[in-house]
Parts: sequence; structure tokens; C-alpha cells
Amino acid sequence: MAHPASNPDYLANLNDAQREAVTHWGEPLLILAGAGSGKTRVIIHKIAWLIAERGLDPRSILAVTFTNKAAGEMRSRASELVEGGSQAMIRTFHSFGAWMLRRNHAAADLPAAFTIYDDDDSVSLLRSLYPDEPKGTLTRWARAISRAKDYALGPDDNLDEVDFTGELAEIYREYDRRMREIGNVDFGDLIMRPLQLLRDDEVVRRRFHQRYRAILVDEYQDSNVAQFLLLSELASPETFICVVGDDDQSIYRFRGAEVRNILTFHEHFPGTRIVRLEQNYRSTAPILDVAGHVVACNEGRLGKRLWTDREHGPKPVLALLQNAEEEVELCIDLIRRGRRAGDTAILYRTNAQSRLFETALMGAGIPYRIIGTVRFYEREEVKDVLAILRFIANPRDEVSFRRIINKPARGIGAKSVERIVRSALERGGSLLEALSHDVPGLTAKGQNARAAFADIITHLIEELDREPLAAFVDRVAEESGLKRYHAEQDEYAGTQKLANIDELVNAAGIYGGGRDGLVEFLEMIELDGAREQDAGEDADAVTLITMHNTKGLEFPRVIITGLEDGLFPRGGEESAEDLEEERRLFYVAVTRAQDELYLTSCRYRRLYGRLTEFPPSRFLGEIPSELLELASESAAGGGEAEGVDDRDGDWGSAEELPAGTGVFHDDYGVGVVQKRWRHGRNVMVRVRFENGTSATFIPRYTPLERVSLGDSE
Repeated sequence: MAHPASNPDYLANLNDAQREAVTHWGEPLLILAGAGSGKTRVIIHKIAWLIAERGLDPRSILAVTFTNKAAGEMRSRASELVEGGSQAMIRTFHSFGAWMLRRNHAAADLPAAFTIYDDDDSVSLLRSLYPDEPKGTLTRWARAISRAKDYALGPDDNLDEVDFTGELAEIYREYDRRMREIGNVDFGDLIMRPLQLLRDDEVVRRRFHQRYRAILVDEYQDSNVAQFLLLSELASPETFICVVGDDDQSIYRFRGAEVRNILTFHEHFPGTRIVRLEQNYRSTAPILDVAGHVVACNEGRLGKRLWTDREHGPKPVLALLQNAEEEVELCIDLIRRGRRAGDTAILYRTNAQSRLFETALMGAGIPYRIIGTVRFYEREEVKDVLAILRFIANPRDEVSFRRIINKPARGIGAKSVERIVRSALERGGSLLEALSHDVPGLTAKGQNARAAFADIITHLIEELDREPLAAFVDRVAEESGLKRYHAEQDEYAGTQKLANIDELVNAAGIYGGGRDGLVEFLEMIELDGAREQDAGEDADAVTLITMHNTKGLEFPRVIITGLEDGLFPRGGEESAEDLEEERRLFYVAVTRAQDELYLTSCRYRRLYGRLTEFPPSRFLGEIPSELLELASESAAGGGEAEGVDDRDGDWGSAEELPAGTGVFHDDYGVGVVQKRWRHGRNVMVRVRFENGTSATFIPRYTPLERVSLGDSE
């Protein structure tokens, strides 16, 4: 260990744990930085301390993060703290990889001016190799190759982790061969190729080991396997290595992030010092208590407990509601009370859930902004289905016709489209009538494609009066090929296009069938679009945002909606790892709240146009009942909730579960009912289990088997 560091003025505003992290030198350092604990301040001060107190040349410091915005902020703030701070190498992983390859292009067997291919370029390259394959197949292959590179796997490696078909190896090999022939790289190569260079070229490896005295990585919980391996190769035994992250905020596994990187860091770098940043500067203690109890149920974590000086604040509120309409009403009511609209964020699990909130906020005249996506009715897949619906309602609608005539590809090119439009004008009829007859100038292939599309639209028009509107909209999305087309986009890009189409089906569920219902539905959408309020960045507007997009953000008041099993967590065939990531996502969502937190769960939601019953999220059952305040039904659109004691009747499924009763739960085991009460139409029970866990249940949703406590002894 080197000499003790001095205590410059810029360290005075750090707490003890932050100061310990900043001034540590020698052994590898893992900084477990809880939500709102000031991790960015720590890593920036660490850079300044290394320069000012350890005397490191700024150019010998490499700091890596995940966004250009974060890298720019770190560079700017480091230069404010210490002279030469801006000279440290502060980049994203991919930016560093590109810089390294350009500096060593000859050793990497690349031209100096190589081009970096984006996702579309990769698909185009595959199309040149496999011209007869449909775009959906090509995009699926491109996605699989990208995922293989996240794991640092080449075409000759075992690809079972990313390929269940056995077909990828040869495709990947041809793709890689062609990429090397033309001398370009894709985003995965910006990590893979530097990794290979360090492994294979002793001269390059020695030069980089000599250059970097300190390597710091921010948001380490978001790193993938290839990035971890690159970090390991960059660090020599003499390099000081420091990573900052939060295992409880690892929520991007679908993008390739590997939480085990942070969980096993101390195993890969022996002698690691772990410093926990547990003081939270954002939220009140009641909010942190809720977050902490839920995430503590995860087994895959290193463990920490957030605390705050803000000990006092209102309890988080749980609202158990009948349906999504009540959920929206509750949110509108809260927004109108007290705080500025801009203080409120409404969080949800999927983008499709934004639709009802958008419609209600517009109707109430409340400005809003959507973070991370476009407004519901402006989303590509939604506009595609609406275009066919509009064309069915009005077969003269040329704009809608042009949007969907060749989407998905039907073999009708731009010139053929113009000939069809001209034919309709000359006939004086609708575009559908023109489609139903031979069109002059079309090839035989074009005539067949024209006739096939006309048959699709004609059949759909015949079905319009035969089923509810929601079922009809679903049929349109299916028979037009749009569902299949956007499902392929989902598989490639990890988007939620199918979920948005399903939500459009749900939106149609409240309208009557037939042409009148369709016209009314389309008119509602057009009127909603006409009154959209474009809230600027500085406007006093409610924020609508998915939980994944809230990372790094904070809001005075947060409403987390859709807390039902089957929606959040999603349920189904999810693995234990999937469930733990969903639980971490809940933790991230809760810790966005500064002052007020509301949790909503609906008994019924509309699914595929039909009302479907859902149980409350299991995460709610992991929160001790004393940490939550149950919203009165007056706050949820009904009458006042009343407490009842065991003498009151009509307990329904919980009539045999008074306090002191022994029960068995499939997941938790044997426990004892501690408390029973009624909330609105639901009866609640609080159970303490033998494993020490306490959970709240609604027996009508969650079967609890009554057992004799003597049987469990």
C-alpha cells in the first residue's frame, strides 16, 4: 500500500463510506452503490483523487461507462475538480473499443477507416449472403449473432447459449468471413475484436498494461460477459481496478447484461475490498423499507440495506382496485391533488399500458410526456393495423392504402401501386374495386399479389358484422400478416410491438360491433390525436414511463401500476433468474420515489378484448402489512373501506382463517395467520411463516390450506 492520502477540500462533502471508496488504493475495489447513494459523485471524485493525491498521469486512467451522456458528464465534472481531469480516458465500452481498434488497426487486420455496422447494416449483409431468406429470418439471425458476441462466442464455439436450432454456427461463420473480407465491424466486434487482440498480440497487451495504472467501471451490473473478459485482459496484476454498481439494479438481462459479473467480482479479483454505499439521499425511510423488504427475497445478491436521514414521510399507499378504469381514475385524482402535475410519474411494466393513461390525461386536460417511446397511437405497429381498419371503413382512403398495400411485403412495388391508384381514378370507383380487377401494366406476379390482397380485405369486410369489434381487430392484425411481421421485429429488437397490437384489440373491446362500432372507434382515436398536448421538457407535465426506462431518474411522487401476477411479475414459464430480475425491477421502480409512493393492483384487466381476472402481484405479499397504508375505496372510486373484526359475517373464502390459524402455502410453507381484516370487497390475511417471512394474502386469489400446527412440529 502507498502512503495515506491527504484530505483535500473536495472530499469534505462526502459521507464516510463515500470517502472510504474514493481514497482506497491497492487491492481491487467493488463499490456496491445502492439507489440514490451518490455513486456518480464517488467515481468522479475517485478520478480526481487518483490524479491529485496519488499523482497518476490522467492519461493512465481509464473510466468506462455505458452511455455517451454519462461519459460526458463524468469528463466535465472531473475537469472541474482537478486540473487535467478531462485528459483521463473516459468513454463508453463501445467507444473505447472503436478507439482501440483504430489505434491498432494493422494488428487487428483492419483498414484504418473501417466502418461500424449498425443493426440494419448487419441484416443487409446477411441478405447479401442469403438473398432468398425473408427479412424476419435474417433479423433473427442477426440478433443471435449479436447475442453470441455478448458472450464472447465465435462461430466455432459452443453456441447452445444463444441458439436452440443448431443452424447458427454456419450462418455466423459466413457472416464473420464476409465481414472480415470487407474490412468492417459491427457493435459486437467493438468488444470482441479488442478482446481477441489483447489475447493474441503480446506487444499490444504489454503496451496497454503499461499505459493504464487504474481502470474504473461505472454501472458494472449492466456489463455483459464479453465486457467483463475485456476488462480482465486490460488489467495487469499491477493495475488498480475499481467497479461501481448495484446488484439490486441489474435489470437488463434481455440486453445481455450478466448480474453474475458483479456477484462474482471478488472471486475473479482476489483480495477485493467491498465498500457499501447505503445512505440514500433521494427517498424517505418508509419508501426504502418497502423496496428493501422485497429485494431481500432475492438469493442472488451480495446484500446491503439502504437508510436515510429522511426518516419521516407518509407510508406508501396500496390501492386494490376492481379494474384498469378505476386505476386510471385514482391516478387522475391524485394528480389533481396538491402537487404540480410534473411531480408525478406513472410507471408500468409494458409500453402497451400507457394507452388508457394517455386517453384519460388528454380527456382531463392534464399535460403529459412519455419517456423512452412514442405515444400509443403513433407507434408503427398500431398505425399499421389502424391503416387497414381505416381502409376497410373507407376503401377510397389512399393514404391508408399506400401504408399497408405492401406491408408486409406482398410483391407489389411502388410502380404497381401507382398503376392501381390510377386505375381507381379512371374507373371512378374505390381502390378496393380497382384491386378486384386486372390492373393494366401489372405483371402476372403483380396481378396475383393484387388479387390476393383484395381477397383479404373483402373477406375481412364480410366478417365485420359477424363478431365483436375486439375480435375483428384481432382478426385484421392476424389475417393481414401484420402480427407475424411485427412478431419478427419483437424477436429481433426485444420490443413490445405485439403487446401494443393486443392493447389496440383491448381498446376496441368497449365499442359495439359492425361498421358503426368500427367508425366510432376510429373517430375516438382521431379525436384523441387531435387534442394531444405536446409537453416540452420544461412543461409541468405528468411523466408516463416503463419501469425499465426509469433507471437513473427520480420523481417526488411515483405511482406504480399493474401490480398483478401475470403482468408484474409476468408469470408463466419464467425461471428463478427471471423472477429475481423482475423483483430487482420492482426495487428500481420503488426507489425512484422521493416523497410519495402509490402501488395499484387491479382484480380485472382487459386481455384480448375480454375481462380477465388476475391475482395481486406476489411482490405485494412480500411487503410487511405495517409498511403500507391501504387506500380507502373513496380514493379508488368507491365507498369508504371499513375494518371489521372476526364477529362480522360474510368472510367468503377466508371464513375459516381467523387469527391463530395454521396454514400452508406452496411457496412459503407452514405459517400462522396473525391478522385478518376486510378492505372493500376483499378479505386480507397476514401470515407469519416458519422461515421468518411475513406476507399478506387475499385468500380468494391465493389458496391457503388450513393445517393443524401440531402436524408441523
